[in-house]
Amino acid sequence: MHNNFKPLSLAVAVAAAAVSGQAMAGAFQLNEQSVSGQGTSGAGRASSVNDATIVHGNPAGMSFLNRAQVTGGGVYLTVDSDIDNASGSASGSNEGDMVPNTVIPFGFYVQPINDNLHFGLGVYAPYGLITDYEGQFQGRFFGDRSKVEVVTVQPTISVKFSDQFSAGFGLTYNQIDGELTANTQGGPVGFFDQTGAFTPTGVAGEGDIDVEGDDNAWGYTLGMMYKPWEHTTFGFAYHSEVDYDLEGKARFTNVRGTGSPTVVPGLGPVVPVGTATQQTDADLSITLPAVWDFSVTHELNDRWTLMAGAAMTDWSEFEEIRVENDVREIVEAQNYEDSWQYSVGTAYQLNQAWVLRTGLTYDETPIKEDYRSVRVPSDDRVIFSLGAGWTPMEDLTVDVAYSYIHETEASLSQEEENRGTYEADYDNTAQAFGAQVTYRF
Repeated sequence: MHNNFKPLSLAVAVAAAAVSGQAMAGAFQLNEQSVSGQGTSGAGRASSVNDATIVHGNPAGMSFLNRAQVTGGGVYLTVDSDIDNASGSASGSNEGDMVPNTVIPFGFYVQPINDNLHFGLGVYAPYGLITDYEGQFQGRFFGDRSKVEVVTVQPTISVKFSDQFSAGFGLTYNQIDGELTANTQGGPVGFFDQTGAFTPTGVAGEGDIDVEGDDNAWGYTLGMMYKPWEHTTFGFAYHSEVDYDLEGKARFTNVRGTGSPTVVPGLGPVVPVGTATQQTDADLSITLPAVWDFSVTHELNDRWTLMAGAAMTDWSEFEEIRVENDVREIVEAQNYEDSWQYSVGTAYQLNQAWVLRTGLTYDETPIKEDYRSVRVPSDDRVIFSLGAGWTPMEDLTVDVAYSYIHETEASLSQEEENRGTYEADYDNTAQAFGAQVTYRF
């Protein structure tokens, strides 16, 4: 469907828990667009110019690259989720580890047009997640499987006004795909008589709801970079919100009370329940939030460089997931709040060929405790990173990085009339292994 529907899956999936990418940023936002930046935990993302990944970090930074170059790589994410103290109205298991190992790729290109004008192009994933619980997961009535993939293509221009100041602007074309599934409780089936009284004739087993769709939409990014002193750089980048109107399909299998009742002479309308699958068009409108990114980079001397940053994501616009369809109402309240991410990092130039990096990030969750769900059972997190860059020749650099992500224990308690109850404590950790190659020509 359109991005709206995807965000539905996305949002729901987002709420679903630590997606591979979710382990790196609040909710289902991803930070895996640069391995050189990963080494400092994203500190200095908008003010440090290392390679072509600056196209995403701050388009204004392209002006400080004096050669054409291409950077490509990826981050391998592995997530470990333990579920403890689980209880609920349904029976079932709580195995955890519902996030599969995932690789998030990216690629960037920068081409100087003249001394003051640069062109750049980036392909990356700003949002995404996959959560897939076991078949008899105890909380399956609140969420079973969630999958969201967002791919962005970003053509960009930067202008260098002086040796101290530059600005950049880029359009973003965003493609989203997603799927959301959940089980539904079984119940009595039968018919209504002429007086409106219900007569049961049997019991239906558990049902299933599957919603999927895709969309594409445009956004933009802009940035500024200022060097008031030779060794100090300030950076600001803004990534706009993106509005999606997803269109897709919703499938209902063995779901009680779906569709139009069948009228039986002498009995009245019979409740439509069965194993047959009923499919309908579905629509979802959703807005993925804007991000404001501020950072500073300071070169202490020829070897040491310090970086710090703060980024705010306007998650408060994400209030609910509402899937419009002709069969059954699907609404999940989110009520997110704006969140901040704070990071510090350093780089040490060991020699002409090697640079070593490290960084630490504190990442606030946008999810309020009262609205935490099995779809996104996450809380505040701390990210510690190590990295290194190797330049064996002037034209080539290889960067590697490792990040360890630890979340505060996330407790959730859900209760709905048609879904029952489910309570549990989630303990989420993740590891990220990144590698990228930059070639200059």
